[in-house]
Amino acid sequence: MPVLVTPRLSLNRIAADDATFLLRLLNEPSFLQHIGDRGVRTIEDARRYIANGPVDSYARFGFGLYLVCRREDDAPVGICGVLRRPALDDPDLGYALVPECWRLGYARVGAPAGLSHPRGDLQLTRLAAIVSPDNQPSIALLESLGFRHEATRSLSPGDRPIHLFATTLPAPHPR
Repeated sequence: MPVLVTPRLSLNRIAADDATFLLRLLNEPSFLQHIGDRGVRTIEDARRYIANGPVDSYARFGFGLYLVCRREDDAPVGICGVLRRPALDDPDLGYALVPECWRLGYARVGAPAGLSHPRGDLQLTRLAAIVSPDNQPSIALLESLGFRHEATRSLSPGDRPIHLFATTLPAPHPR
C-alpha cells in the first residue's frame, strides 16, 4: 500500500524485500560521491540498513525514507523522504535516484511528495536539507522547492563541509 501517490510515482515504505534495489542505489558512484558511503556491500548489509534506518525511523518518528516507484511499471527509481539526524536541529529532506532516472522530472515530483506526509501528519513547520557543495542539480532543486542556503559546515569533526539549506513549511490544510 503506497504512502503517497502522484500521477507518475508512488512512495512506499521501504521493506526488507527492497534490499536488492537499495544495495544497488547505495553503491552508485554518484551516491557515494554526493551522499556518502553507508557501508552496504551485501544483501544482508542492505537488510540491516533498512531495519536500522528507514524502518526504525518510521517507528520512532513517524516518517523516514520511502521507496520511489514509477507507477507505470512499479519499478523502483530511488528513495525520498524526511530523516532525523542528531547533528541537525530540524528534520531534513533526503532523496536519491538511480542515474538512468535523472533529468526525467522524478526528483521534482518525488521530493515535494515526500514532504507531504511529515508536514501534514506531524505538523512540522521547518525542514532542513544538506547537500554537497558540488552537487549543482540538487542545489537547484532545493532552491526551486523554496529552500534557502543557511550555512556551510561539517556535520561532525573530520567530515567534509556540506551546504545546509532550510525552509519554513506552510501550515497544512485542515482535514
